[in-house]
Amino acid sequence: MLLPLSNFDLTLDKYDAYDKDRVPFLVHIVAFFRIKDTNKAAERIATFAELKQQLMFITQGAVRKVLASHDIDEIMVDRAKFGQSFTNEIKDELENWGVETVKSMELMDICDPPDHHNVANIMAKKSSHIAMLSRTEVASNKQLAETAEILSDQNIELRKQEKAQSVGQRTAEQEKEVGIAKQKAEQEVKTEAAITAAKTMEVKKVEQVRQAEIDREAKLVNVDLAKQTTVINAQASLESAKLHAEGVEIEGKAKGEAEKAILLAPVQAQITLAKEIGENAGYQTYLVSLEGIKAYLTVGVEQAKALEKADVKVIATAGNAVTGVTNAMSLFTPQGGQSIGGMLEAFSNTPEGKAVLDAVKGRLEQTKHTETITE
Repeated sequence: MLLPLSNFDLTLDKYDAYDKDRVPFLVHIVAFFRIKDTNKAAERIATFAELKQQLMFITQGAVRKVLASHDIDEIMVDRAKFGQSFTNEIKDELENWGVETVKSMELMDICDPPDHHNVANIMAKKSSHIAMLSRTEVASNKQLAETAEILSDQNIELRKQEKAQSVGQRTAEQEKEVGIAKQKAEQEVKTEAAITAAKTMEVKKVEQVRQAEIDREAKLVNVDLAKQTTVINAQASLESAKLHAEGVEIEGKAKGEAEKAILLAPVQAQITLAKEIGENAGYQTYLVSLEGIKAYLTVGVEQAKALEKADVKVIATAGNAVTGVTNAMSLFTPQGGQSIGGMLEAFSNTPEGKAVLDAVKGRLEQTKHTETITE
């Protein structure tokens, strides 16, 4: 046996039905099914046509049962609800046949059987009711419309009056606010002018104070500058005086040193000479010889003066006067110096000569000691 796997439908066209009051009417119902369990369906039927016939019986029974428990007016008003009721009524029964609904059954139409006008009357009643409701609604709507128009006109007029009043009040308030604003503006202008004047006076005062401070600072700077100038001039004068004094002192010291040097030059020469004499025995002997010669000359001069007074004559034994004079001049030659040295040596061997030479030597030592103290 072949069973379809696709959906299939059953139609109850002009099926006789009754409401709970046994009012007859015809219905047109469409149901949609599919095979859920082919094995179970195959066990219950031999052909697919037999299955459809069984489903038709099940559907007819469910439709009669459901419609017989409701009023025709209700059935006509809410068709969708009854389609779902038909579906729920056959659901369990379909399980036994291995079939299920694809969607809810649909109550497509309700009409009168021949020679009956129940559905028509209901429809006429519904129509008249609808007409009444419509006319009532229209009249009510018209009344409401006219009332609305009246109210609208009243509202419009009221709005106009309110507008005029509002405009007048607003104009008055605006004029009032403008006047107040003008007064406030004038007051603010005056206030700002007073504030500006006060600030200007403060600025001038600050400028005057600042100028006074600047003048005072300038005076202080000038005084300080004059003070510093005086101090600098005094310091310059002091430095000049100090430099002059130092110059005078240095000049005096220089002059003193110069005079001292001039005064000490002979002494220094004598000291140097004495030092040289003290350290040079030959030179000492030479000086002693010179002093001896000076003494000899002094003695000779004195003797010559004595001889002159004594009318003594010098007799040259050199053969002639020239030779005698020549021999006398030989005393100033080195040979003459040696002769004088020998003469002084011989002179020192005499008591008189020794006394003269000691006196000369003592004088030289005294001079040397004086120079040493001066240094």
